[in-house]
Amino acid sequence: MHSSHLLLEEPIRMASILEPSKSSFFPALTKIVGTLGPKSRSVETLSGCLKSGMSVARFDFSWGDADYHQETLDNLKIAVKSTKKLCAVMLDTVGPELQVINKSEKAITLKADGLVTLTPNQDQEASSQVLPINFNGLAKAVKKGDTIFVGQYLFTGSETTSVWLEVDEVKGDDVICLSRNAATLAGSLFTLHASQVHIDLPTLTEKDKEVISTWGVQNKIDFLSLSYCRHAEDVRQTREMLKKLGDLSQTQIFAKIENVEGLNHFDEILQEADGIILSRGNLGIDLPPEKVFLFQKAALYKCNMAGKPAVLTRVVDSMTDNLRPTRAEATDVANAVLDGSDAILLGAETLRGLYPVETISTVGRICAEAEKVFNQDLYFKRTVKYVGEPMSHLESIASSAVRAAIKVKASVIICFTSSGRAARLIAKYRPTMPVISVVIPRVKTNQLKWSFSGAFEARQSLIVRGLFPMLADPRHPAESTSATNESVLKVALDHGKQAGVIKSHDRVVVCQKVGDASVVKIIELED
Repeated sequence: MHSSHLLLEEPIRMASILEPSKSSFFPALTKIVGTLGPKSRSVETLSGCLKSGMSVARFDFSWGDADYHQETLDNLKIAVKSTKKLCAVMLDTVGPELQVINKSEKAITLKADGLVTLTPNQDQEASSQVLPINFNGLAKAVKKGDTIFVGQYLFTGSETTSVWLEVDEVKGDDVICLSRNAATLAGSLFTLHASQVHIDLPTLTEKDKEVISTWGVQNKIDFLSLSYCRHAEDVRQTREMLKKLGDLSQTQIFAKIENVEGLNHFDEILQEADGIILSRGNLGIDLPPEKVFLFQKAALYKCNMAGKPAVLTRVVDSMTDNLRPTRAEATDVANAVLDGSDAILLGAETLRGLYPVETISTVGRICAEAEKVFNQDLYFKRTVKYVGEPMSHLESIASSAVRAAIKVKASVIICFTSSGRAARLIAKYRPTMPVISVVIPRVKTNQLKWSFSGAFEARQSLIVRGLFPMLADPRHPAESTSATNESVLKVALDHGKQAGVIKSHDRVVVCQKVGDASVVKIIELED
């Protein structure tokens, strides 16, 4: 993995571009989040998704009920057991999402330059003249000239099922709009996005709270994706709620930045959240097209420097219906990796796309190629400079481990951790080799029974670039004292050998605690 490291700044032999890529146990260091739905819920398809590189499964409650999602999750658990590939669970909230209510589910045809009325009166039948919506306050929020976008759920932007509306006049609670293009709205769920308009609805709706406290608690979700996060207070309130829900106090909150309001409060949100999802679908509507790349680069840089995972959405929309991405999409995935993204989130491509497994596999291959030309040296120097001096104890150990691993051309870094923080800090410095994070379980007791912590921490590293978790046996000490005592390190090395990432005579960098001290050591393996 490390030996074939090239840099784009250096001249590349053109013929070398055509050399086939070596397959490895870890398809790519960059992670892939797949949204599960009608086309990706059978055990067979889910097994294919896991083998192709999906490490986080996203359940989006904008559609489908709890029972439907439960069935999908049960199938996922069977797939995880049969493939022996860990997978984390992400619950995506609906949030203040505006929707067109089309009870009859009949197709609605809108003509260019025709007038259509958006009304909060949900008793009315949806037609080409009237679209009932689920929000009473739209008339107060918009003014003449504002832009409103209506598209199929998880619109890809290339369908003829998306329409741009311009507000013509506000009449009582109704908003009369001019249709800028002709479109046919087919299906039952359409989302409505008013560009750069504040929507006065809570970020966590009552429905969201109910789903989290029932489905979320029951399934001990690893991540909560907070849709339409607009302020740091949104994250704080959500965390307060999770703290009261037993195991969910460990759930990580990923703030989804979907509009200009979230962009304006990005720095405060980043401080509070455990990670960020850049929802480029809605952001692409809210921002002028020429500004989208700028926000992406700036936001990813801030996440990288804070050492918090950044997830990017909407990369290979055309693969919803096609076996190959467009040239622009293939380049976009690679640029996401070069810009510093931890994970790529697939939406429509896996939810209702025709080729969920092939999409994951294609994205993984592009990511792996981009990682080979990622300028780690420049990134490392930039991160060290940003962190400044004096460094914290943990930060210093993490950066030293990465520097040592690169200098000795180590094949992997093995990090022992109980909270997962040490491993995440190592990953922050973007080593060019995989980091096996060995999570040491801790025993907890409530005086009635013992329980082990560690499973959450292991699964939560499945969204961080370069981190590959392994749960240690709680009976093994982190460091063996006697020769007979099989140490966790041996187990981790055996795991690496089985995975094919460690071979004899390889060097391995190990980061662990011995007593009160943190130690970085370099091991050279025998035959």
